[in-house]
Amino acid sequence: MRVTRPTTAATAATVLLTALAAGGCGIASSSERAGGLEDGAAAAGIQWGACKNLPAPAPGAPAAEADWQCGTLDVPLDHDKPDGEKIGIAMIRAEATGPRKERIGSLLFNFGGPGGSGIDTLPGLAGQYKTLHKRYDLVSFDPRGVGRSDGVHCLGDRALDKYFAADNTPDDKAEEKAYLDRIHGFADACEKNSGKILPHVGTENAARDMDLMRASLGDDKMHYFGISYGTELGAVYAHLFPERIGRAVLDSPVDPTQDSAQRSLAQAKGFQRALENYAEDCARQGKQCPLGDAAAGEPAAATDDIAELLERLDRKPIPGTSGRDLTESLATGGIAQSLYSKQLWPLLTQGLEQAQGDDGATLLLLADALNGREPDGHYSTLQSSFLAVNCADTKDRYSTDDIRRRLPEFREASPVFGDFMAWGMASCDGWPVTGKRSTPQVSANGADRILVVGTTGDPATPYEGTQRMVDALGGDVAVKLTRVGEGHGAYGSGNDCTQKAVDTYLLDGRAPQDDTTCRK
Repeated sequence: MRVTRPTTAATAATVLLTALAAGGCGIASSSERAGGLEDGAAAAGIQWGACKNLPAPAPGAPAAEADWQCGTLDVPLDHDKPDGEKIGIAMIRAEATGPRKERIGSLLFNFGGPGGSGIDTLPGLAGQYKTLHKRYDLVSFDPRGVGRSDGVHCLGDRALDKYFAADNTPDDKAEEKAYLDRIHGFADACEKNSGKILPHVGTENAARDMDLMRASLGDDKMHYFGISYGTELGAVYAHLFPERIGRAVLDSPVDPTQDSAQRSLAQAKGFQRALENYAEDCARQGKQCPLGDAAAGEPAAATDDIAELLERLDRKPIPGTSGRDLTESLATGGIAQSLYSKQLWPLLTQGLEQAQGDDGATLLLLADALNGREPDGHYSTLQSSFLAVNCADTKDRYSTDDIRRRLPEFREASPVFGDFMAWGMASCDGWPVTGKRSTPQVSANGADRILVVGTTGDPATPYEGTQRMVDALGGDVAVKLTRVGEGHGAYGSGNDCTQKAVDTYLLDGRAPQDDTTCRK
């Protein structure tokens, strides 16, 4: 499967470090814009109450479940049938901490995926947003098909263990058949267990849900903070409702001009670049670096060493934890997970050193975080929802011939991630729902200024897509802010310049000068 985009770098680091301590876009015509949703459509509102079973908060976040309110907003399963069957969208909020007269409104967060749970994520990260929290109610949600909002369920936990461990880089016809059989079996299970929701989980439907949230929250305009895939969701909302988008931040933007194959190739290049940056940093650690002389001499040679490790795991997995083995697929996912944040680089160093001694524990832990596997062995809906949304959004379907033809350019892009990303293009093969289009529509002429923030060393949404998102939104709409650094997610990276620019925009409405750069 293609590498998912987890919530943020800070989320990934917090989750993993805690676990270790514990043991083609165009301008749409007016007929394509959404004009039929009235505020009254959400008249039922959100019934807020106490939250239960929230994850443990990170330092600085509201500590008690009593600080949070949870509720459900009923929305149409099919927005073309507003009076038809309803589904519930699970939401969470913490009301503004400052004086009521200074309150701006609600700030709605989507932390990415697609498939990430806002209810699980926001409480853990709220400490990052303390300045914003003074004047905004912090609000998030599980999008349709995710978690508590009719989350997509496909296979059981034990079956998912086998599915994620299986070979995702076939080397011959027999392995190709086995790979496609697994993909088709997964799709069949999704249809059997979640068939009702699958046609309705696309990004445009989630954006329409957001407009009902806005109305139910009592806001004239949607103030929004989207990260990773959340930037695509926010941009689609701005396209559908340009007059209703307020102050909006798109952090680590998805490139809206790329089809699925182009995005996969860009990710292969992005993760390879991040891995080489890691290797350079590792070499500076001297003898503590498991890549040794190769990293000191040439980062690309060091990543060849990692590719050799993966080839060895393809032939023979090594022991991990709890009776599970570290396979090539799991190791590749674990390495990719570690590149989402520079805070995780020490775990990658530890994992590579262990793997050289036939111990796969740390790389397996990293892979589990990528796949949404909790310490008790239960899986969230993260990867199932990720696939369901992507396959509903994109009409691109790739055959094995398509993939074989493109393998050389993927391998040239990355000896470590090339095969993995290329074969991931087959993920929607046999999916029971036909996708909508190849690229999202995000033009937002007439919208208020939108702040688009990119990071130069971002592996998952490479920096090259930042300007393309700005251009696609409209040159008079978007402002670009660049953070020079590593990792996925600029605001939570610890860069004071970036945080100050975003806070000033969201609190005072003053965007930075276009093309401002924040350095390390």
